[in-house]
Amino acid sequence: MSKFPEIQGGGSLILAWQIKEKHVLVVGGGEVAAGRIVHALNADARVTVVSPASGLNEEVAYRVAEKQVTHVDRNFEPSDLDDADMVLCAIDDPEASTQVWKLCKEKKIPANIADVPPECDFYFGSMHRDGPLQIMVSTNGNGPKLASIVRKRIAQTLPSNMGAAIQNVGKLRKKLREVAPNQEEGPKRMKWMSAVCESWSLDDLVEMTEEDMDGLLSHYQPNKVPALQEVRKS
Repeated sequence: MSKFPEIQGGGSLILAWQIKEKHVLVVGGGEVAAGRIVHALNADARVTVVSPASGLNEEVAYRVAEKQVTHVDRNFEPSDLDDADMVLCAIDDPEASTQVWKLCKEKKIPANIADVPPECDFYFGSMHRDGPLQIMVSTNGNGPKLASIVRKRIAQTLPSNMGAAIQNVGKLRKKLREVAPNQEEGPKRMKWMSAVCESWSLDDLVEMTEEDMDGLLSHYQPNKVPALQEVRKS
């Protein structure tokens, strides 16, 4: 029995892809495109939708009307790729979709062609979102509905206040970097933050105020993690 992880081929490299201010081109304006647009906007991307106005569903038309996306009222043209950082194609035309895919390959632009796994550089999973918390379940293109079922079951096991707790932990980490900015402090910072997350309950992390954070940080240098009530008494 090896002490190292067994390699299981056939998977995907699941990453949190930072596309803030990147230009995402969405080809199509139907239901699938609407979902892709939400994912891109939630990641703070700049989104352009290329689709005849007659092909926009109610949700995509709303995004256009609210100026959340830029709309190009026509079918896709190769020049649309000129400044695209990512392409999401969701049209009911296999031949046209494949053409988009080939052009993206030529220009080395990462692309996802909806419902055609071989023509995808990446897949969309089923997403659970609670503030800063994001959980994605992927079946690597094999069963999107099953991914949704698994995601719902995972979400049901999570406390309702998980997102708020994570948000406060993020604030505490930022404050800690200000208190101990030196690079050599890195291992100690990580160990101390881990100790806080392990010893404090989720309810404690949710209740933690800015004042509590400052009080807790006063115990960083002596490398102690007091309880919340102890912090409030000091």
